[in-house]
Amino acid sequence: MNAYEEPVRFTVLGPVRAWRGEQELDLGSPQQRAVLAALLLRRERPVTIGELVQSVWGEERPATAVSVLRTYVSRLRKVLEPGRDAAETPRTLVSFDDGYALWLREDDTLDLTEFERRVVAARRLRADGESTAAAELLHTALAGWQGAALSGLPGPLAESESFRLNEERLDTLELRLELDVELGRHGEVIAELLTLVGAHPLREPLCRLLMLALYRSGRQAEALAAYGRTRATLAAELGIQPGAALRELHERILAADTSLGSEPPPLYGSSEPPAEPRFPQGLRPFDHQDEQDEQEEQEGQGGQGGQADPEEPEDWEEFDEHSPPSAAPPAPTTRPAQLPADLPTFAGRGGELDRAHALLNEGGRAPGTVLISAIGGMAGIGKTTLAVRWAHEIAGRFPDGQLYINLRGFDPTGSVVTPEEAIRTFLDAFGVPPLRIPAGLDAQAALYRSMLAQRRVLILLDNARDTDQVRPLLPGSPGCVVIVTSRNQLPGLVAGEGAHPLTLDELTSAEAHDLLARRLGTGRLAAEPQAADEIITRCARLPLALAMVAAHAAAHPGFPLSAIAEELRDSHGSLDAFAGGDITTDVRAVFSWSYKALSAPAARLFRLLGLHSGPDVSAPAAAGLAGLPLRETRGLLVELTRAHLLTEHFPGRYTLHDLLRVYATERVRVEEAPQERDRAVERLLAWYLHTADAAYPHITPRRRRVALEPLPEACVPLEFSTLDQALDWCETERANLVTVVHQAAECGQPGIAWRLPAVLWGFFYLRSHLYDWLDTARAGLAAARRAHDLWGEAQGLADLAAALRSAGRLDEAIDHLHQAMVRYRELGDVDSRGSAVANLGDAYLQAGQLRKAVEYIRRGLAVDRALGSAWGEGIALSNLGDAYQRLGRFDDAVDRLEEALTVLRANDNPWVEGVTLDILGTVHRRLHRYDDAVAYYHQALRTHQDVGNRWGEGHTLGNLGDAQLAAGEAESARGSWRRALAIFVEFDHPDAEKIRARLAGQTDGPPEAPAQGAAPERTV
Repeated sequence: MNAYEEPVRFTVLGPVRAWRGEQELDLGSPQQRAVLAALLLRRERPVTIGELVQSVWGEERPATAVSVLRTYVSRLRKVLEPGRDAAETPRTLVSFDDGYALWLREDDTLDLTEFERRVVAARRLRADGESTAAAELLHTALAGWQGAALSGLPGPLAESESFRLNEERLDTLELRLELDVELGRHGEVIAELLTLVGAHPLREPLCRLLMLALYRSGRQAEALAAYGRTRATLAAELGIQPGAALRELHERILAADTSLGSEPPPLYGSSEPPAEPRFPQGLRPFDHQDEQDEQEEQEGQGGQGGQADPEEPEDWEEFDEHSPPSAAPPAPTTRPAQLPADLPTFAGRGGELDRAHALLNEGGRAPGTVLISAIGGMAGIGKTTLAVRWAHEIAGRFPDGQLYINLRGFDPTGSVVTPEEAIRTFLDAFGVPPLRIPAGLDAQAALYRSMLAQRRVLILLDNARDTDQVRPLLPGSPGCVVIVTSRNQLPGLVAGEGAHPLTLDELTSAEAHDLLARRLGTGRLAAEPQAADEIITRCARLPLALAMVAAHAAAHPGFPLSAIAEELRDSHGSLDAFAGGDITTDVRAVFSWSYKALSAPAARLFRLLGLHSGPDVSAPAAAGLAGLPLRETRGLLVELTRAHLLTEHFPGRYTLHDLLRVYATERVRVEEAPQERDRAVERLLAWYLHTADAAYPHITPRRRRVALEPLPEACVPLEFSTLDQALDWCETERANLVTVVHQAAECGQPGIAWRLPAVLWGFFYLRSHLYDWLDTARAGLAAARRAHDLWGEAQGLADLAAALRSAGRLDEAIDHLHQAMVRYRELGDVDSRGSAVANLGDAYLQAGQLRKAVEYIRRGLAVDRALGSAWGEGIALSNLGDAYQRLGRFDDAVDRLEEALTVLRANDNPWVEGVTLDILGTVHRRLHRYDDAVAYYHQALRTHQDVGNRWGEGHTLGNLGDAQLAAGEAESARGSWRRALAIFVEFDHPDAEKIRARLAGQTDGPPEAPAQGAAPERTV
């Protein structure tokens, strides 16, 4: 047997180490071990390079991160695969398209896997009444730990996974100690329990076990003292009293209850397995499965979220971003028509248009991809104008719609559109709900290609930077045509994707003459032919420059062309600062000349627009930037548009051509003092923040608002009168708002960088813009940390946790909430710390860790009551009722839910009221009280309808149909399901298929909940 064939033993429950036989392997630096840990924890599934980089370095990754990572992988291969025969032996560390996976051979072992198998087996033994065997197996499982999990490793992954694994160890230790006490070993565990209670003073189950062990050992006074210490700690840390179970035990010990000498009752009151634990975000109202639900069987006993059997398929695990969506793609609900307006004064390019039409007609087949590029990377040569003209001429051949996006490949601000952003924009255009868009570029591209399959769609990708930006946006089947414009010739797209190149040069003299004639009239050019020729020469025969000069000449019909030519001659300049000097000096002359012709206020607004880093700007935002009244600003924007220095691409929204943006940026740096530039940027960023804050109370009523800095002088944000207005503004400005967060972080405005994501919480939540939410929350948190702003860091941690929970990344969310609690404690913010406690309960509920969920929800509820927060109290009571029904504690569930209804109705919270009524219906359905269940579902329906909660209405109708069928009312059930189906089809929700199955006679349980919440969560 060669060295490679010997089995390897890996450990992560302590330091990350590995042995081949008796020899320990040198795994290298802590960072290299972190890479190995990430691969081991993924359990033989691929990990992308981006994920590995994030795992090791997080947001502060070095520029060489990828190359260093590949070095680590190479070194690990040498250690793990010594003497490997490439022809005979499979690899251990396997490469994939964009990442790696670690494949353990049959004899290789991982201590974490062994630990999980033993814990699962022990839980099963206990459920079968074999407590002694279960306890021994747990002792063996815990003996395999060699310290804190992943100890000594750097990076975000080690931090979050260490917390998760150590929590699992503590849960297992609690179970083992409970069994030891149950088996009469109370005297043996007292010392261990004393140490654990000291290390974890807020864990009431540990205190309860210690009190019971002390009492059974004849140490009654010490048992009472232990209770007193825990009560004091809970009061000091959280402002709450111990829970009912601990208080009851305290009273029984005070009374010297002799029955305590027998087996202790279960720590959480029920040994019945919990209901299905997967939850949507916020207050999860609808996912109430029958007792037969498969996930319920995997949860283990007593509501403890046990590990699944490693031999069973792990279908519940996180979606693999390299896999295409398993469900069939939704049919588009709209026919997009996104082409920009055609230019009515289009001139020239007859030969190029003929060649383009010939491509489309070759053999009766579409060419797939046509690339319109420029010689020498020339900007302003008319690529977009030609592409838009041709697209309009052929649009009729594509009955399923036209898609358009400006990829901003050469945007001087660096705001290049990523393929993920482009695909999400196109999926939005087809009406795909955000919740149906998967994570990861590969999965998104697969869904996008599936949407285009069997359809004829014209796709215009404008201003592409390189082939990598374009390739994911190409359809995977014939029938569609893609038009790409770029300054580069993109040889990879031509060679690899079969794109047909169509390269543009300057206009011919005749075409340039025709362009001027269309705008100025043939007579005016014929009267001064030499002046016209000089203008064409000075403009370098570039359509952009010619259009600007023509606009000025048309606005002054009395000016002779010779005077205009002379002005151009006198304002000679250069654009050598842009794109490596590839723009001719005469184009700069045109810009300079047009700029000097502006009124002074319009010239100032033009150059200030160079400070705006977003893709476009509205008139009110421009007014905020300039510090001018809106009416005056509108007039200046009209002046800039008429001078062709600005384009109104949509009514009231303006954009700068890339060259003009560069020119504006140059002018503002030259002509505005640094202090004025800073004030203008501050006004702009503050305008976006305060306008978003004006939308906040409409989107998230009654939620505590974030304290803002005062508005700068001459900055007037918008106001809103309805929810629709607020949401529409946020949606329209979404790209700018994301850009503003990053701009604020980069230009020394960290307060705006972390406050804006906090203000946008409700918008991101309601519209499920998870990618933007995560992006802005991370940027805001990083800015607060760089500025050492503890308030901002605490808020950023809470906001990022909310986004992570909505994205289903529960371990990370829990970790960030624990960090937020630490910051709030340091700041003395009791209200916010209480919210973080409640949100931890919500996160644990989603994760199926029902014991912890109950613990934290109860703590949050106590804080809400102490602070008089009826809003939080109602949500907490409803959540607690939901957790109890999943644990099978139906009486407790009903008590909490009815109490929640009282609080919610007193505080006018119908959204959560409808959710609570739905949960009550599910409790009664599980108790086979079908008449009561139907009555509650009908009440929930009316409440959902009153607040316009369509998704809630659909899920309650699905639950109602299940209850009606169980009650023997098959026809009524079919009617409810048909109504639910109509709603799910309207929203293109995946549960439509499950309702169809019910209507076809397959009644195997209620539909899954949507991946969204019914009520705002609790973060401040």
